[in-house]
Amino acid sequence: MNPWRFIQHQQQTYPDSLAEQENVVADILAGKQGNTIIFTGHPPIYTLGTSAREEDILNRNVDGELISVFASGRGGEITYHGPGQLICYVLRDLREHQDLHRHVQQLEELIIRTLAHFSITASRNPRGIGVWAGDEKIAAVGVRCRKWVTFHGIALNIHPNLKHFSGIVPCGMRDAPVTSMHELGVKASREEVESFVRRIAAAIFS
Repeated sequence: MNPWRFIQHQQQTYPDSLAEQENVVADILAGKQGNTIIFTGHPPIYTLGTSAREEDILNRNVDGELISVFASGRGGEITYHGPGQLICYVLRDLREHQDLHRHVQQLEELIIRTLAHFSITASRNPRGIGVWAGDEKIAAVGVRCRKWVTFHGIALNIHPNLKHFSGIVPCGMRDAPVTSMHELGVKASREEVESFVRRIAAAIFS
């Protein structure tokens, strides 16, 4: 039996999404719910991790759009969320194994295998957490853990407005450009990508 529950939203605001994650984490801790992946998307927003620096916000008005900023509470630095990304929030009970490093590696592996399915070669990079296609970052990973239950997760660039990344120093790296599946010539839809992630998630996290 597949122990994972999937929740799907086309789009929700970042604060609403964070509130939903908080509720699911509380239910997992109370034994009312099992491991859950939330698939969603967000309006354009810069989210600050616990290591973010104010100087990494270069410009909030990008490509004619004022982008909001939100302190997320996750680990990591600053990143961008917006339309054209697949957001996967992985809410997982690690109380038995207590291995957060392995969890992060599995998040990366989930994206690496997904991209391979769509004929994109991707990998980890010693420069930082996330998934890279060559020297360009294609997916950001950020995690928070409360009493060994995880939340936050992955932002995979399918076809976001890449100009929006120019308003920040993504993940604190000034010389690490970002890319997307469409930029690499793979015109997959979010529905196609999400469908494959659902198919392999339980095996990756087992």
